[in-house]
Parts: sequence; C-alpha cells; structure tokens
Amino acid sequence: MKLAWRELGEGRPVILVHGLFSDANTNWIKFGHAERIAAVGFRVIMPDLRAHGLSDKPQDPQAYPCGVLARDLHEFIAHLDLTDFDLGGFSLGARTTVQAVGEGERPRKAILAGMGLEGLSDWNRRQAFFHEAIAQFDIARRGDPWWMAIQFMKTMKVDRVAAGLLLRTFEDAHPEWLNEFMMPTLILCGSEDQDNGSASNLAEALPNATQITVPGTHMSSVAKAEFGVALAEWLSPA
Repeated sequence: MKLAWRELGEGRPVILVHGLFSDANTNWIKFGHAERIAAVGFRVIMPDLRAHGLSDKPQDPQAYPCGVLARDLHEFIAHLDLTDFDLGGFSLGARTTVQAVGEGERPRKAILAGMGLEGLSDWNRRQAFFHEAIAQFDIARRGDPWWMAIQFMKTMKVDRVAAGLLLRTFEDAHPEWLNEFMMPTLILCGSEDQDNGSASNLAEALPNATQITVPGTHMSSVAKAEFGVALAEWLSPA
C-alpha cells in the first residue's frame, strides 16, 4: 500500500487530512489554505488517504479493515518521525483525527473542521447516504439528494469500488475518544453546514475547544478564503 502526501513551507509541522472523496490538493492547496498557513511559519503536511487522490485504491476487501484510516495516520506520523506537531482535518479528516487522538496521538493543537457531534455518533446514517450516492451514480437527476455528492465524485474521478469498501471501515466515535482532546481544539464549520450535525454541540462536548464559524455550506465553506485565514490565525502562536 502506497500513500502519497504533499508538503508546503518550513517550520512547525501541521498535518491536515482531507475529506471524503477529496484529496490534499483540493482541500488544502487549491484554494490557498496551505499557502496561508505556511506563510506564518508552518511545514504543512497533507496526506492523500487510502482510496483517494494519488494514494493506492485497492479493490480488495482485505485492504479495508475497521479503523484503517486512523491506523494509516499513526503509521504516517511514525514514518515522518514526528513527535511535536499539530493535527487536524476536514469532515472525514476530522473523523480520522478524532480516532487518532482517541488512540493516543497527542498533537499540540487539534482541528476538527466540517464536523458536528452527531456526525461522529451517527455514522450509519451518513454511510447509507454515500452508498446510495454510489448506487445512483449514473441515474441520479438534478434535485436528487445525492446530486451534489455525485457531481463531486465525478469531478474527483473517485474509484467507486474502493470508496464503497472504505465507507464500511468507519465506526461511531467512542465517547472516551473525545475526553482525550485536552489540547486546544478548533471547531471550524460553515455557517450553513449541518451535514455532520451541530458544531456547537461538538465544541461543548470537548474539554478545551474554540468554535469559529466561516461563511458557507459543507461543500462551499472549505473553498472560501475565510477558511484558510481562520486556520492560519488559530495555529499561529499568540
């Protein structure tokens, strides 16, 4: 299994994990977020998850055990020999960050973007939606609930077999995982983003969280300059 990653800048390492069906370039580089963060003194490290981007996309079910993305993240951090770093992600990247921290990673600061409390605790509902989107890939019409997700999959040239297998590897966040977020944690979400539940509820459930709201929906907020500005300002030393 080969996993790809991109880097930008020099300084303190910050690992940013992209969302479902996306990749490092689309989430972090294309709209200038990584450049803004690098400009304030960071080495921005952006992996492509298994079954995404430039990383391998096996179609063998055995390549997708439960919790594989968090395992990949642990092994990626070890591969780069990182011991003092920041860590965060958007949507699926936030879910992966929650599991990684719950399983022992200890970043200086954490970022959970595009995520609410219910999105961590009701994965079966979200999984069913994405499996349906894959099933409706060639027959959905504008106005169908899966239309936007399908258009994004088409844009990203998603391997639907690999993606379907990966969806089954996630589980609801264990309550004790959230208790491990003793580090300062940013909850960053669009003003119209309810795709993964309430960002406010997630902030309240964590021991040391700061909530910032930027304009946009789940799909559009991550494409706006305000998103990257908020990340760079929050990560920067006081």
